[in-house]
Amino acid sequence: MVNIITKDLFKKYKTPQDYLKAAPGELEKDIKASGFFNQKAKSIRGLSQKLVDEFGGEVPSTMEELIRLPGVARKTANVVLGNAFGKNEGIAVDTHVHRLSWRLGFSDHDDPNKVEKDLMVLFPRNRWFSVSHLLINHGRAICDARAPKCIECPVNDLCPASRAPATGGSRKRASRRSS
Repeated sequence: MVNIITKDLFKKYKTPQDYLKAAPGELEKDIKASGFFNQKAKSIRGLSQKLVDEFGGEVPSTMEELIRLPGVARKTANVVLGNAFGKNEGIAVDTHVHRLSWRLGFSDHDDPNKVEKDLMVLFPRNRWFSVSHLLINHGRAICDARAPKCIECPVNDLCPASRAPATGGSRKRASRRSS
């Protein structure tokens, strides 16, 4: 949904100043379909103000600076660094990456930052950005949260979750921790 919304949003708002000039309620209306739109609008305005005040209206290019922005944590910072600056500072852990990391046995953590650290050890730095995209795409197309397509999965023979009895790959976390 975010990808759909940002297409029009970035046409309408081209600079941080544009977000700051938006009439009360207008930005909220523009991002309403994303859910939690009031909090997101507050973060966007806070982020825009900080960009103007501290970074001359430009998006900073380091992890340390990005995570100082309101509403930006490591996942978003990794996406920005990879897409905008071609930097591999970490692995963006969204719900798909988190789920697949657990199912494939790459990590057993609940905290996305710990999952990211586990993945960073497993993959070479020059692949971190592509690892995020590969896992996200695989999570969307094959390894769905509710109905994984284990039969169609090209890594089925390597996946511990695909061999979980009578679950079709959707083992419960409790059973994972007890084993």
